[in-house]
Amino acid sequence: MIKVIYENENFIVINKPAGIIVHPAFEEDNRESVVKWILKNYPDIKNIGEDSLRPGIVHRLDKDTSGILVIAKNQETFSELKNQFKDRNIKKEYLALIQGVTKEKNGVINTPITRSKREPFRFRGSVKKNEQSREAKTEYKTCAKYLISNTEYSLLKVYPVTGRTHQIRVHLASISHPIIGDSKYGFKKTPNLELNRPFLHSNSIEFSLNDRRFKFEADLPKELKNVLDKLKKTT
Repeated sequence: MIKVIYENENFIVINKPAGIIVHPAFEEDNRESVVKWILKNYPDIKNIGEDSLRPGIVHRLDKDTSGILVIAKNQETFSELKNQFKDRNIKKEYLALIQGVTKEKNGVINTPITRSKREPFRFRGSVKKNEQSREAKTEYKTCAKYLISNTEYSLLKVYPVTGRTHQIRVHLASISHPIIGDSKYGFKKTPNLELNRPFLHSNSIEFSLNDRRFKFEADLPKELKNVLDKLKKTT
């Protein structure tokens, strides 16, 4: 169920559940989506934006990523927020549970991302920047370390500086610490944790609009809280 966190005359902030796509891939795509919810509840947003398949959508989350999503209610706000995302003036924070413990408690992953030649819907970290790759930067901070059945896990706060497709998932996998539950970039099964989606949640977003500073947060969904409850904190 999509929950509205905040709404004013210019934008809506929602908490997107995992399992719902943000927008359809093509006109005949009838899957449950945020756009379908927008058109049902806010029909005036239909013509806002640059793409009829993405009315009001200024950024996106992967289907199986939960959390904060901002939707513009008018063209002026849409353009302003799109520019802020482009200029990297919007601060986003994610929570991710990863396999193992990173070498440094806080770190930066500055690895270009390129599309896989074998699988067009899969991406990978590139050793060096080339014509096919795109600059990508992710910062992270370790919040807690856990142990279960002699296996270590870490909960990270993750700050994507750029906004590439699958960026956080690709970057964490590239340093050999894939996100728990991520079958595309990590492990097919997550032993002991019974999680059938990546443990990745858009925790907060912060931006300025019309001379006001806004910050919104979205609590972890129940299925991710249940995972943490099973783990034993070590630090």
